[in-house]
Amino acid sequence: MTKKERYEKAIAWFQKNMEMAETELEFGSVFQLLVAVILSAQCTDKRVNMVTPALFARFPDSKSMSKGSVEEILNLVHSVSYPNSKANHLHDMAVMLENEFGGEVPSDMDQLQRLPGVGRKTANVMMAVAFNQAAMPVDTHVFRVSNRIGFTNNSKTPLQTERELVRNISENLQSKAHHWILLHGRYVCTARNPKCAQCGISEICKHYQSNKKKHKETDNC
Repeated sequence: MTKKERYEKAIAWFQKNMEMAETELEFGSVFQLLVAVILSAQCTDKRVNMVTPALFARFPDSKSMSKGSVEEILNLVHSVSYPNSKANHLHDMAVMLENEFGGEVPSDMDQLQRLPGVGRKTANVMMAVAFNQAAMPVDTHVFRVSNRIGFTNNSKTPLQTERELVRNISENLQSKAHHWILLHGRYVCTARNPKCAQCGISEICKHYQSNKKKHKETDNC
């Protein structure tokens, strides 16, 4: 199977079976989405969604958060991973939004990455989810699944994975494809003990087909 065929078959399956794929983070504004995405780094969406209701009640926008203290933000986000650095990033991010962007989250990749706590993956999420632009955020799920099923050829970095996915997935599908791959990795193609028997794309998965071949060879010994 060629790589092109692998992409075509996988995308066709996702389009048919995961039409409504979208972020599982809960938010009420572009600013709140940015806060949630920053908090979600190396943390589950489930945990972030447990934290943000109280955080957003106290700091619904960049103006209120910029005037708050790091200590108060930390108290509200202490249960997420790396709470100290994230609390500092959130405060400084809100201050920069107020001072340089008039309280509006910029819709430009380069400008987004100037904000404290915002790397390439977070900026890509904002472009895809908040601004509905072609973007391919690569988190641990997307990185793992892409290598495992054969969308990429043993990519060493998230940027390599992003570039390969962007080359092979049309612009109008990239943002949705990010969610397809992410959710597939979160619930089916898990890091440990992937649920291959429940996988709808196992027939095109290099990892599954390789293991299947090994098992057959062992059985024939």
